[in-house]
Amino acid sequence: MLAEEFLKEIYFPHDKIREVQSNLISDIFNALKNKKHIIMHAPTGIGKTAASLAPALSFAVKNNLTIFFLTSRHTQHRIVVDTLKQIKKRHGIEFECADIIGKKWMCLQNSVEALGSGSFHDYCRALREENNCEFYTNTRGQSLSPTVIAKQSLEELKIVGPCHVQEIVEEGKRKKLCPYELATLIAANAKVIITDYYYIFDHGIREGLFLKIKKDMKDAILIVDEAHNLPMRIRKLLTQETSSITIENAKKEARKFGYEETAQNLEHIENALFELAKDIDARTEFGSTPAGFEKVIGKNEFVDAVSKGKDYNKLISELEIIGEAIMEQQKMSYVLSVARFLQAWLGSDIGFGRILSKTWANKFMINLAYKCLDPSLAAKEVIDKSYSTILMSGTLTPTSMYRDILGFDKNAVEKEYKSPFPKKNRLSLIIPKTTTKFASRNSRQYGEIAKVCGDIVNLVNGNSAIFFPSYELMLNINEHLARETAKPVFLEKQRMNKQEKEAFLAAFKGYKEKGNGAVLLGVSTGSFGEGIDMPDVLKAVIIVGLPLNKPDTEARLLIEYYDDKFGKGFEYGYVLPAITKCMQNAGRCIRSETDKGAIIFLDERYAWKNYYDCFPPDWDMEVEMDYLGVLKGFFRNL
Repeated sequence: MLAEEFLKEIYFPHDKIREVQSNLISDIFNALKNKKHIIMHAPTGIGKTAASLAPALSFAVKNNLTIFFLTSRHTQHRIVVDTLKQIKKRHGIEFECADIIGKKWMCLQNSVEALGSGSFHDYCRALREENNCEFYTNTRGQSLSPTVIAKQSLEELKIVGPCHVQEIVEEGKRKKLCPYELATLIAANAKVIITDYYYIFDHGIREGLFLKIKKDMKDAILIVDEAHNLPMRIRKLLTQETSSITIENAKKEARKFGYEETAQNLEHIENALFELAKDIDARTEFGSTPAGFEKVIGKNEFVDAVSKGKDYNKLISELEIIGEAIMEQQKMSYVLSVARFLQAWLGSDIGFGRILSKTWANKFMINLAYKCLDPSLAAKEVIDKSYSTILMSGTLTPTSMYRDILGFDKNAVEKEYKSPFPKKNRLSLIIPKTTTKFASRNSRQYGEIAKVCGDIVNLVNGNSAIFFPSYELMLNINEHLARETAKPVFLEKQRMNKQEKEAFLAAFKGYKEKGNGAVLLGVSTGSFGEGIDMPDVLKAVIIVGLPLNKPDTEARLLIEYYDDKFGKGFEYGYVLPAITKCMQNAGRCIRSETDKGAIIFLDERYAWKNYYDCFPPDWDMEVEMDYLGVLKGFFRNL
């Protein structure tokens, strides 16, 4: 345990520090003291938020540094703010905290929610430059300093702070101030800034924010929460795409505003796309042979096709000018979107793949993507410049993979902590009886999977959740599951909004005390596979199959890239990301020290050595065909 003297140095918000927390706190403090980066696999229940903020805030206050707490979920923001409130109250220290989410989601202008991020920022900039946003002009004066009314709000917020972003938004509504500008004014003096990954890992957004709040990366302590999401988020951030549909919309937009020559130029680009895609076998039974409707394309293939009779760079300039002119008359511009893609396409080939695809939805659609394969292209610069970067997640294993793919140097500290929950409360079981391998998918296999799932949920006295690799697979198996169980089934739907998700979960949780419980059917990468807390609600979680990436062109490029770079293409590009998703699904079951439940991995491949070895040793995985006997014994002994 931590020494009494050291305990006085840190700002821990609670009365007691558990042993596993003390180890985490000590490791973070030592990493900060030695100006090192640290990657931590820290399972659910450790109390990572408090255990990371306590030593980091103490160190930041003493060394004039700023903490950036980065998270991919808005719900986590409130947990961080509440923890900081507890620290402030318990230790009687004064510090400021800024909570910032996407600018669009803080905006008080009408009808901006539907805008894409690029269109919104163009619209916002135009309003500010033309003094047409009263919220902005009420908040910042001509010298960009806060107005009198903004200063009053800042003082009031400082007294009641730390404040959650919604409190900032409400303050903006009351006084007609821009919530985003209020938050950045707070951030200028803040010791802790809570925000999304892209505020730090998007180069342009980071530079703009740091200029506005007068901060420097060398003085930043980065705490990256749920860091298993970071590689994919960065890859998406750096990926650029356009399509024949986007270009078609741009043509209509150009003609709407009288730019006939621009429309003809866009048609020229569209024709080039279709010409390049004419040799792709785009049959209507897409999905049976993914490689049949997409191909890798070279940078110059597209540039040369567009340049026939046109100057590529001149086209970009003309489309940018027209797109910006259209932006002055409406909130968004497809023309400008096409111009930006043409510019992005000229980027480097290193760490990127270029994919042309053809799909059918009432008519052929061509998509051209400049896909980022290597998240270290953005992450390494940030990590190297920061004072210290702290990665933490309950599924950050193996830590060496994240060290490699995000570009940490070899001196980064790597730590794996054991779960603080009693082992006897959890059964981790592999049933190598069925499979969701593509070649084995048929009605008979679906029936067998449904039979095993039905056996398990019928045995469980309470609620269960079953996660599938895809919506299609979930629906196919659900048809058979109806014959195997009489329990109420809650079926996840695609594109559920926030209110629908909350109502869905509330209704499902309600069955905890009703009869013999209910069953939630969800998708591994869907709304309920990670990021939701249901303590004392689930008695069993079944992960059906492996949520492997589709064996498409992007997956092949990713495997080839990591094979060339690390000699671990199959592991880093295919196997381990799938296991991480499975572990996130599994984590929905045991959320507290009192939770007791079974986690079942249903697929023969989980028993294969290359997959089995990916699970943390302390999970004590059991492989058993007599699953009912093992489960009955487990639940009998609880």
